[in-house]
Amino acid sequence: MSSAAAIDAEQENFMDVGSHLHHAAAPGTTELQKVQNSPTKTLHIMEYLAANVDLAKDLVAKCSAVAQQLMDDDLLGITEDLDNVIKNISNELNRIPVSTFASSRIAEPAVSGHLQVVRNLYDQHSCDGYSEGDMSMVVAIERPRRRTLHNSDMPRLADFLQGMYQESHEFGGQSFNSLPEVAEYVEPLYDSFFCPLTNKVMVDPVTTESGVTFDRRAIEDYFDKFTDGSEPVICPVTKMSMQSKTLRSNVPLKSTIVEWITRNEATRVRIARTALSIATTEAMVLEAIHELKVLARLRRKNRDRMHKIGITKFLARLLDHKDALIRRDTLDLLCLLVEDDAGKEIIAKTRAVSRTIKLLSSSSTDERHAAITFLVELSKSELLLENIGSTAGSILILTTMKFNGSDDPIAAEKAGEVLKNLEKCPKNIKYMAESGYLDPLQRHLVEGSEDVQMEMVSYLGEVIQKQEMTINIAGSASEILIKMVHSSNTAIRKAALDVLVQISSHHPNGKTLVDAGAVPVMVEELFIRKIDDEPMGSKTEAAAVLANIVESGLNPEAIIVNKEGHVITSKYSVYNFAHMLKCSMPDTLNLSIVRVLLALTVLPKPLATVVSVMKEQDSSQTVIELMGTLSESLGIAAMRLLIALSPQMGHTIAEKLCKAPGQPGNLVKSISMHGRITERHALSATLLAKLPYQNIALNHALLNCGAVLMVLAKIDEMQRGERRVSRHAKAYMEGLVGALVRLTTTLYDQDVLLAAMDHNLTSVLADLLVRSAGSDEVQRLAAVGLENLSSQSPNLSQPPTEERRPKKKNIIRRLREAHAGRVHDNRRPPTHGRVCPVHRGVCSPTTTFCLVEAGAVEGLLCVLESNENGRVVEAALGALCTLMDDAVDVTSGVAVLAEHDAARHVLRALRQHREDGQGGHGDGGAGTVARRCFWAVERFMAHGGERCVREVTSDRALPSLLVSAFHKGDAATKQVAESVLRCLHRMPDYSATYESVEL
Repeated sequence: MSSAAAIDAEQENFMDVGSHLHHAAAPGTTELQKVQNSPTKTLHIMEYLAANVDLAKDLVAKCSAVAQQLMDDDLLGITEDLDNVIKNISNELNRIPVSTFASSRIAEPAVSGHLQVVRNLYDQHSCDGYSEGDMSMVVAIERPRRRTLHNSDMPRLADFLQGMYQESHEFGGQSFNSLPEVAEYVEPLYDSFFCPLTNKVMVDPVTTESGVTFDRRAIEDYFDKFTDGSEPVICPVTKMSMQSKTLRSNVPLKSTIVEWITRNEATRVRIARTALSIATTEAMVLEAIHELKVLARLRRKNRDRMHKIGITKFLARLLDHKDALIRRDTLDLLCLLVEDDAGKEIIAKTRAVSRTIKLLSSSSTDERHAAITFLVELSKSELLLENIGSTAGSILILTTMKFNGSDDPIAAEKAGEVLKNLEKCPKNIKYMAESGYLDPLQRHLVEGSEDVQMEMVSYLGEVIQKQEMTINIAGSASEILIKMVHSSNTAIRKAALDVLVQISSHHPNGKTLVDAGAVPVMVEELFIRKIDDEPMGSKTEAAAVLANIVESGLNPEAIIVNKEGHVITSKYSVYNFAHMLKCSMPDTLNLSIVRVLLALTVLPKPLATVVSVMKEQDSSQTVIELMGTLSESLGIAAMRLLIALSPQMGHTIAEKLCKAPGQPGNLVKSISMHGRITERHALSATLLAKLPYQNIALNHALLNCGAVLMVLAKIDEMQRGERRVSRHAKAYMEGLVGALVRLTTTLYDQDVLLAAMDHNLTSVLADLLVRSAGSDEVQRLAAVGLENLSSQSPNLSQPPTEERRPKKKNIIRRLREAHAGRVHDNRRPPTHGRVCPVHRGVCSPTTTFCLVEAGAVEGLLCVLESNENGRVVEAALGALCTLMDDAVDVTSGVAVLAEHDAARHVLRALRQHREDGQGGHGDGGAGTVARRCFWAVERFMAHGGERCVREVTSDRALPSLLVSAFHKGDAATKQVAESVLRCLHRMPDYSATYESVEL
């Protein structure tokens, strides 16, 4: 607690102590003034006054302690004044003559001026929760204690208080069983107050003909017994016969009883207040609270008395008591006391609200119910509405209680009632929205006046700016927000647009906004409406709303943008979006437009429209330039759009990219940046991998900016685990490999070919088959790259030295002569080496990309064995088939593959992907896997050895697979299946030569 808060708390305690002192001293002074008029009451009054003097002394001591802590001169002065008052009272007591007393039991001490008292009879720490500032009662030692009827170690309040209210010795010793008895002892009852029939204090005393007074209801009930007239009416007291049942109201007695009841209840209130202050046990506190509840229910005047003497304020502190029963009963009593405005005003000045909010989380159901009931009563006052709503955690606890109705229906209902009352304060509606309870705000937004609607939109805008939150908006509220967009008030327009941006970001709200007519309004705001004195902000927000709606998953072809019926996928709409896309526009606006175009590329028809418009307007150049913007989100969105468009206009994008300033070098730099792998890293690599592989201009540009060396370094870092892993690592690795493989498609170019040789791409890709980081795409790309490299091996393979022809130089020799020194000496083929049986010449992984020499055959067959992805299997088969095509020695190629048991792997792949050959539309290969498997089987049958042929013909599933493919496959698959069936003698061989037979 801060020092200021501590001082406030101490001042509150001090003022409460002062209030106790005032109310304690006043009765004593009054009684002292009546001593001369009522000598028979002198002893009682003196004892009472003496006790109050001692009490006042004790309070002065407490006030002094508080004042010393605060070091406040004003408070110290008040304490000194109180001390002087006490001294004056004591002096007046000393001046009373001894003869005034009817008994000598206190005469001597009174004369000598030494009233001995024992302060703090009970442990000052035994009453928890309200000891500071409370009154400590004292009892005179000289007075004899009366015996109690209760044998208990813990003193009861009634017994403890009796010393203050003892009469003179003529009444003898008496003990009290309840606080009302103490009050009646102080304000004695007279026999004339009681009805002879009921033995209760009369409410409406009336006198009969016999002169006896009864309570009206009682005597009338008695008279009803004599209604038949057969018997005379007998007075129940005098037993005399009465001639008449006439009743006369006893006005003087009634007035006296009313006055006594008033004094009695006032006395009971004071006694209960004193009991609360001096109680040393929980039982005492509970007894005092019960007495006060009884009095509070009797009449409002008693509640007013409780307010005046500080009971209401004191009870607020009891809410921190350690005993749950005391807290619950205190809440019940406070509910009665705050039924009037005076009680609510007092509570507003205490910390009762925050203490009650804390009790809403109590484990005790009764205590929770008492707390929420008290809050219901408090929430009826406008004075306390903001206090309740602004209390930390109040709205959140109440809303949780309201929506968890199954746990506690009673509390849920009352929590709803409190929240309903709190809505009367507009700030509470804002607090509810901040706690996620938006229903009141939406309701006032729809049903409120124009001023209220503006205030609600302003609140909602503030909430959205402070915290990200999901908002489910109703259709009626959406219509109001959309209507406000046309407001002439700039602040209201901006608040409404801000809210619509946030609402539309929650995709389920997309349909609601479309149905409410948000799209035409946003399109008008973006493309048509112009306000000279308004910044570009409204266009930016309108574009963001449109982007959110298009991204929500709705069918874009059903989203109408204007009265003419144009939809958002029409060329009209796309043209406007693309036309607004300019580097001079704010980044946030460009981002929203790119998001709209990107969302439209998901469906084929809108994609075609976007491609057409982008080509016509040459907008791809703008998108490429936006990749280099400082805005991270805009750069990422631009790259996503280019990737989505690359299948349809990849060559155009590649050409524009090569012409753009700093490109593709900037992409390469983005890929090579160190640190954690981000989305920008991954998209930069993916864009290079997705653009057409055969674009020689882009491949040359990548070579010139050193991309190959950088890509190889990053792949090596990824394989060794040196890069910080993130969720973008897989896409990043696939993009790197794709950028590398693209070079293998343009090996006809000398520079690309030498780069592939220089960096030994065959070994790199063979290694990626095994170390693919768990990515199927990496394995597929590596197999595709190996297929491309291996297809060049027959052209690059060198014949042995003795067979070389001096006048004809093969391509590798001419290249090496043209680029002397660019290839490392250790990679040059030896002058004399082993002849590759497949390529019929000297081969190496570096210079001829030979798969056999690179050890790639084992990796490719391993892919067939372990990977079930059809596209990966297809790529691996494609690379293996290059060792059996017509450009190489087929018999040797089959023999090499047979050494690695390739036939078994191919047949297994065929069985695993048998559906791919039926219909030509299987997943991952669209029939290509089966077709390539059949082609390899045909080669094994035609050029393989006996072992290889036996392994193929012994496969029991092969004939049925061939027949199925022949029946259901596409034309190419049927053709190769037919060839295998002929090898198996399942079909006639129409190519055989027939000899003519002479007849």
